[in-house]
Amino acid sequence: MDFRSLLGAMGGGGGMGGPPTDGPAIDNAETCYISSLALLKMLKHARAGVPMEVMGLMLGEFVDDYTVHVVDVFAMPQSGTGVSVEAVDPVFQTNMMEMLKQTGRPEMVVGWYHSHPGFGCWLSSTDINTQQSFEQLNPRAIAVVIDPIQSVPGKVVIDAFRLINPTMLMMGQEPRQTTSNIGHLNKPSIQSLIHGVNRHYYSIACGYRKTALEERMLQNLHKEVWTSGLVLKDFEHRDHDNEEAVKGMVKLAQEYTKRVKDEQELSKEELQVRHVGKQDPKRHLQESVEEVMANNISTMLASNIDSTAF
Repeated sequence: MDFRSLLGAMGGGGGMGGPPTDGPAIDNAETCYISSLALLKMLKHARAGVPMEVMGLMLGEFVDDYTVHVVDVFAMPQSGTGVSVEAVDPVFQTNMMEMLKQTGRPEMVVGWYHSHPGFGCWLSSTDINTQQSFEQLNPRAIAVVIDPIQSVPGKVVIDAFRLINPTMLMMGQEPRQTTSNIGHLNKPSIQSLIHGVNRHYYSIACGYRKTALEERMLQNLHKEVWTSGLVLKDFEHRDHDNEEAVKGMVKLAQEYTKRVKDEQELSKEELQVRHVGKQDPKRHLQESVEEVMANNISTMLASNIDSTAF
């Protein structure tokens, strides 16, 4: 029996009274750890559905009373609008789970995710009804909301929620044990407070863990391979790039000529402060020439290889 239950049994507790309960209560230190693969797939799916909402299921495991690990996700067919989403094919989930088991995915469904394109992370009345159906199957199921519009590189707007038992609210009891403040580190936004957070549902802290294989996958995500040098760029675009590069080199040559004249006319003291904070035209001119030559040589070699091979 926790401290709040003892206060409730004594008739106190500052409005948190009610009958004492010895049953297990979810701790507010619970954290939802989302893998890099699951996060990438959720964000890509959400961006593909803009401006409509999309949804899917999350696979993973409940590690202990404090940890929910999301390993993978898969999209679900749904009927969605700009402000709501609703699953329409429960048979698809069963078939998908069977196929995933055949490919070596034994994880269970730990919850569902959906997108809120442009209007933050919270649960609507339709989302609450969907989450109720998931919690009837598993009380620890979670609902993840992701915003693909407000998400920027380095910052993904995402949050996880679980419903509050209305019976517990009527009795004035706290829905979770308070043994840590991890669950309250992320201050809820005003928009989520308006839409019922901490009244009808509460937020769960989200974390991200990367294994060694996931780190290698992320490092190689945008890595260029040797075959990219054989990709031919359109010759009209190449001519335009060469023309712009030559114009830039003409300006750099003029600046370099002017700097040479200044070295002949000005004294050493004046030269020390003459070009402070300005780019070196000689170095930039050399880099521009090398870049134009390398690009044109690569284009000629690639076109010769393509004409010989194909």
